[in-house]
Amino acid sequence: MTQPFLIGKAMTGGYGKGPAILNDCTIAVNPGEIAVIVGPNGAGKSTAMKAVFGMLNLHSGRVLLDGEDITTLSPQERVVKGMGFVPQTHNIFTSMTVEENLEMGAFIRTDDFTDTLEQVYHLFPILKEKRRQPAGQLSGGQRQQVAVGRALMTKPKVLMLDEPTAGVSPIVMDELFDRIIEVARTGLPVLMVEQNARQALEIADRAYVLVTGANAHTGTGKELLADPEVRRSFLGG
Repeated sequence: MTQPFLIGKAMTGGYGKGPAILNDCTIAVNPGEIAVIVGPNGAGKSTAMKAVFGMLNLHSGRVLLDGEDITTLSPQERVVKGMGFVPQTHNIFTSMTVEENLEMGAFIRTDDFTDTLEQVYHLFPILKEKRRQPAGQLSGGQRQQVAVGRALMTKPKVLMLDEPTAGVSPIVMDELFDRIIEVARTGLPVLMVEQNARQALEIADRAYVLVTGANAHTGTGKELLADPEVRRSFLGG
């Protein structure tokens, strides 16, 4: 069996010297896939994502990107290696214009990023329309588009989203999910933590239900949606 493109393998760890929040947790995603991490509050979903991104100490386990062991690299070094990470909050510069925010995403690049900017505007037409506006004046859903767009400006090898639909309306959530599907169709692996479990599982090629920092259920989105135990425990029947 070939190794997944990105894998956090058997991760156990927590913040600082605190207790372990993750317990032998494995998360993986391949090119063109959307992998989602769902589960109850406090299950360690965002912690698993942050562990893959290098934001907490692993007591054991490894993180591999395209076959390379990056377990000891800092988040900044992981961005250079090709990780695009969109945190749940504080993910845009509110006083800068939309276009300035997107250009900030290209800070690690030395090449001409005009084409990438056009791709982001093609994906999120509203951002092109509002490119001269301060990002702080945008709606919640539009801000999330800026945050995702900025991550795409790094030309990442994998896109990681921590609760991209938090606090947005159902209509905006559907639109964001449509855009995320479009991103995955370009071949980019997308790893996503999501509170809206049912909707996330509907678009997931690969899905992980975490409970107390451990893998409780793993399968395709459709498999987990059809699993009576998952439905009863996490989807309200």
